Amino acid sequence: MKQNTSHAVMAQRFESKTSLDDFPTPPWATRALMTHILGGEDFSNSTCLEPACGRGYMAKPLSEFFGFVEAADVHPYGFSETRDFLTYPYEANSHDWVVTNPPFRMGEQFVEKALKVARVGVAVLARTVFLESIGRYDRIYKSNPPTIFAQFSERVPMVKGRVDPKASTATGYAWFVWDKRASEGSKLTWVPPCRKKLERHGDYA
Repeated sequence: MKQNTSHAVMAQRFESKTSLDDFPTPPWATRALMTHILGGEDFSNSTCLEPACGRGYMAKPLSEFFGFVEAADVHPYGFSETRDFLTYPYEANSHDWVVTNPPFRMGEQFVEKALKVARVGVAVLARTVFLESIGRYDRIYKSNPPTIFAQFSERVPMVKGRVDPKASTATGYAWFVWDKRASEGSKLTWVPPCRKKLERHGDYA
């Protein structure tokens, strides 16, 4: 039997209900958010929470831009405090920004909690298909659509349990950004090709 390698099939990623959904974010994808999507702002005096930090592949590049980054994860990966973001009693507006790549099946809950914790904004990296579904529209987008939907024009390879500079993927990813200061509606934009420019020595260590 031939393997079905159609884009529709390859772009899907199935994880069990007990899975940690451990697909670390290549650091350049976080720098792309800060450089191309939020690049017009100085974050040196701002605080950021990364509540699903894993081994720190997103928290580390965030610390290149933010004055203070607090990182945590529900699983003890050894990089941060062990906390369940959805149950931990973070105070409302306790951090300027919440930036994370949450487990896909908990994406909605992470967005809802992050919008309470963040004083200024929330940025969530998710599969492009997170934009879809009637339920998600009713629960989130109808009343609180993202300020910016930034689709990656080049693929962001994510591999279970590690970052790999040689990995490839058929899955599309985007940044979903909620800026509480914005007065206009949702903006559609693209993250330009930038991987080569934003990769740094040691990113894949």
